This record gives sequence, structure tokens and C-alpha cells, in this order.
Amino acid sequence: MFFVFDVETIPDFEFVRQVIENPETDDDELLIQASEDLARNSSGFLPPMYHKMISWVGLWIENNGMPKQKVGWHGTDEKEGLKKLFDALSTYKDFGLVHHNGRGFDLPLLTYRALKHGLQMPKRLNHYDIKYRYSNDNVDLLDEFSNYGASSWPKLKHLGYLIDIPFKQTGEGNEVLKMFREDQLAEIEHYCYEDVMATYVVWLHLKYTVGDIDKELFDNLNDRAMNKLKEIQDGE
Repeated sequence: MFFVFDVETIPDFEFVRQVIENPETDDDELLIQASEDLARNSSGFLPPMYHKMISWVGLWIENNGMPKQKVGWHGTDEKEGLKKLFDALSTYKDFGLVHHNGRGFDLPLLTYRALKHGLQMPKRLNHYDIKYRYSNDNVDLLDEFSNYGASSWPKLKHLGYLIDIPFKQTGEGNEVLKMFREDQLAEIEHYCYEDVMATYVVWLHLKYTVGDIDKELFDNLNDRAMNKLKEIQDGE
């Protein structure tokens, strides 16, 4: 089994204020200050340590790509959300992971936040099959398409354009904080679900492209996935 997943976060303002000297009192001004002091990228997006989780969605799929079950959560009680995610990951013993930049953000985030809340993660997440960068059981689309960093890392949205599929219809990552402030937590999970389905669709195309699944199976799974993606984008 594979778990295709994504998490949505907002900055952990309380923690950021603890680590910055003379922090700004206004949250938006604090983000600008934190981007300058803490970010290690040109976008100013903070490293995973300085985020808190407000939603996650996962899609269980069989090894041949057949979808099994969607699970998810949204809320303000991060500890509760982590517990529910770890419980979901305990459904199967030897699961694999599929994600887009999960190695760089989502998985480190889960470790930091479990550490903060005194929670124990599923042992599988620390297994060699998951930790090893070139593992077939932990598929990061960034690594798969960039040849493990030898080439540039593609955005998920741009991969959608490449295969003529419109992604990111319900929101953008930089809008999540605004949605959170407007108490649109259910909408954030819905947006997260679209990201998961987009990741799943790109993974299916990749599996077919490299010859891991045949055309008949690909066409069947892709048609089903596209119908579900359209439902999500239509707000269903």
C-alpha cells in the first residue's frame, strides 16, 4: 500500500517570536522579519520547524495504483491532528509514501511537531525503506523528475500544465494563512485534497511513462482520478 499525502500549515507565530531577537508585535511584520532572519530560500517561505499543521489529507492506494480510501483532518488542535494522522498511518504495516516535496517539508514538519507535542510517530516513518533517499517506498516527485537534484525541481502546478491538467483551482499555498484567519478550515482541507489528487494524477502519469503500469490500467485509473479531481475542483 501507498499513502499519497499532503499537509497544510501556517507559521507558528508563538514559536517564531521565541527565536527572533526583538520580534515585531504585528504578525504580518513578524513574517517579514522571520523571512529575513530564518528563511533559507529566495521566496521567504519559512523552514518546516517554524510551521504548525492545520490540515492534512491522505489517499490510500494499492501498489498497482488502485485507490482505496481517503482520510483527512482540519482544525486548530495540532496535537489532535497529529494523533489522527499517526493513527491513519498505523492502518498498514509496510506502507510506502507518495508526495511532492515531502522529504523537504512535510516529513521534517511531522517530526518537529511530534517532538513539540511529545508524541511518538509510527515506527515505519523511521524505517530504512522510508528514510533512504533512493527508496522505491518513499516517492518524492521532486526527486523523481529532477533525477535526485541533478536537474531543477518542478512545481506541482507546472507538472499539471505539462500534462494539460489544471491544478490549484481552489487556492494557492500563500493563501492558506488568509483562509485560516477567515476561519475557512474546511476549505483548507478541500484545497489540501486537491493537492493530494494532483499528486496522485502526476504519479500515475509517471508510472505509465516509465513503463511500470500498462496502458489499459493507466487509462482506467486516470479516468477515475480525473473525474474525482473535477469533483473536488467543483466543490463537491
